[in-house]
Amino acid sequence: MFRRKPALPPASDRWLVIGLGNPGREYERSRHNVGFLVVDELARRHGARVTDKAAKSLTGRIRIGDRELVLAKPQTMMNLSGLAAKALRAKYDVPLERTLVIHDDLDHPFGRLRLRKSGSSAGNHGIDSLIGSFGTPDFIRFRVGIGRPPGDGVDYVLSPFTADEQSQLAAIIGRTADAVLYTAEHGIDRAMTEFNRVS
Repeated sequence: MFRRKPALPPASDRWLVIGLGNPGREYERSRHNVGFLVVDELARRHGARVTDKAAKSLTGRIRIGDRELVLAKPQTMMNLSGLAAKALRAKYDVPLERTLVIHDDLDHPFGRLRLRKSGSSAGNHGIDSLIGSFGTPDFIRFRVGIGRPPGDGVDYVLSPFTADEQSQLAAIIGRTADAVLYTAEHGIDRAMTEFNRVS
């Protein structure tokens, strides 16, 4: 028997959580895919799956009280993430102030989490793509530090975490997921005060 998916709640109750990364098995555990890992953690905590295909992305939905969080992993490759993000916002009717973007950041030490309401891309081409598609740099980012190696960072961001990093990764992903949920409940200003402290 065909089962209809539950209807979307009013747009005023909806948040969009976009984790940046690259699709494909070869990139699954790479540093550039931190955003995907956080989205997967949010889905795991709430018994959801991010497997529906919509707006150039894999998506899933979770509920936090009376709020719905649409979880999304763009499937356009990192450098074209803005195409998916723009399509996601249009499909789910979510304003920028409730659009949360999670990505890796070379400018912060490994494991350092920084929440921001605006700013430049800091060289992250996925963020460049979002800024171009949104027409503004004013959207909420969860910047997860991966450290900066000497020389060119391209191979570094596409390579897997080291064994030592892997041992710390679950806690980092978990704290970032906590920050996303806290932001949806309390707002970005309180979340920045709570999570931008050096731990």
